[in-house]
Amino acid sequence: MTTIYDFDVTLESGEKHSLADYKGKVMLIVNTATKCGLAPQFSELEEIYQNYHEKGLVILGFPSNQFKQELANGQKAAEACRTTYGVTFPMHELTVVNGDETAPLFKYLKQEAPGQLGEAIKWNFTKFLVDPTGKALKRFAPTTKPKAFVSEIEALLPKI
Repeated sequence: MTTIYDFDVTLESGEKHSLADYKGKVMLIVNTATKCGLAPQFSELEEIYQNYHEKGLVILGFPSNQFKQELANGQKAAEACRTTYGVTFPMHELTVVNGDETAPLFKYLKQEAPGQLGEAIKWNFTKFLVDPTGKALKRFAPTTKPKAFVSEIEALLPKI
C-alpha cells in the first residue's frame, strides 16, 4: 500500500528528499503560484508556519504553472515568495498537478482527498492537510483562507 511517505520530492534548489523525513509531523501541502490573485495567502501560510512549525507543522509549497500564473521555474518562484511574502517554509520545483503528467504526489493526494467536484485541482492554492500518520485528511479549496482551518491543524498537533 502506498503512503505519502513513499514519495520523493525536489526542492527548488534541485535537491531531492523524501516525505518520510516528515513522519510524525502535520503537513499542509499547497500548490502555489506567485502571479495568482490568491498569492496573498502566502502571508497567512507563513504566519501559520511560524506559529506552529516548532509544534510539529510543516508547510510544503509546490509552485505550478498549470494555470499560467507562475514564474519560469521553482527557484524564481521561491525567490519571489521569499522577497514578497517572507516565506521560509520549503518550496519545491515547478509541479504538474493535473493531466497526464501529474506529479505522483499530487495523483496520490487527489485520490486520497478528492474535491467536491472530483479529483482534479481546480485552481492554485488548493491545500491538502496530512495528519502525523501520513493520512491525507482533507482538501481545502483555493479560496479557503489558511486561517479558516487553523483549529483543524491545532487538533492534529501534539498536546504539550
